[in-house]
Amino acid sequence: MTNVGIIGTGWFSEVHAKILMKMEEVNMAAVCGTSLPKAMGFAGKFAGMRGYEDVEEMLDGERLDAVYLCVPPFAHGEIELQLIKRGIPFFVEKPVGTSMEAPEIILSALKEKPVITSVGYHFRYRETAARLKAELEGAVLGMITGQWMGSMPPVPWWRNLAQSGGQLVEQTTHIIDFLRYTAGEVEEVSAVFGSRALESMHKGVTIPDVGTVTLKMKSGPLAVISNTCMLPEGDSKIGIDFFHSKGILQLDQEGLTKSENGIVTEWKDQTSPYISEARAFIHAIRTGDASGIKSDYFDACRTQKIAAAAVESARTVSSVSITEDF
Repeated sequence: MTNVGIIGTGWFSEVHAKILMKMEEVNMAAVCGTSLPKAMGFAGKFAGMRGYEDVEEMLDGERLDAVYLCVPPFAHGEIELQLIKRGIPFFVEKPVGTSMEAPEIILSALKEKPVITSVGYHFRYRETAARLKAELEGAVLGMITGQWMGSMPPVPWWRNLAQSGGQLVEQTTHIIDFLRYTAGEVEEVSAVFGSRALESMHKGVTIPDVGTVTLKMKSGPLAVISNTCMLPEGDSKIGIDFFHSKGILQLDQEGLTKSENGIVTEWKDQTSPYISEARAFIHAIRTGDASGIKSDYFDACRTQKIAAAAVESARTVSSVSITEDF
């Protein structure tokens, strides 16, 4: 039996717990929240789960084979270091931090004491992602445009730049990561952010509510990724388009559309990518075979570095080169 703990009691923790509970030989052993009532309330939804309000207490009191971290960006750092010290594999929901400060410390610890890791860039696990990569083979990729246009999540920390890192870091990171996954590494980043509406509509808003990033890919293509969080709730446009020598590929939340010589073909995902990423992680824990994990901590930090470079570019009004690797 694989004993799994969860840190965090939010909506996405519950999404992961429900998936894991349905997997054979997985035991959802414990959950840690910011308070004992929150932890106990969460644990009460899953038979046999125990609740804690202190991470160290949970790790001391349980024999865990793996831990899921579903915490806000500002909460990363010490938790991961405790898990690495104890040799416990972990799955982290994106992003891995608000900047590169905490991730770089965690990377150093992982180099000294490696454990199996996975990061929740679930776009990579979509069946249509595999189809898209196959369709790009043999094509000359010229331009990529991506967007994450939506509303501001209601949790207070999200609107606080110091706690979330901003929309590009916390949310649009999915588009940045999928760009890397399909088109390779980024060479140079230039970004412009702005504040149009949210500061006057809500209290405590310190994040930009519009932004555009231009990225030069090492393999040659150019990419533009834009985002906004000022739309009314319920309105959104999320996806990424690839313009290449054979036509157009468009990936959105519904599936993949190909336009080639005027002929349109569509594919839909048949399996939840959240299920697929969970299966890959648990398989790695059980067998030691991590080949099915499509984004480990080291790879996720490359995505984080691009987002951090975009933030720096917007702040300094200059382009930022991506030169160092991990």
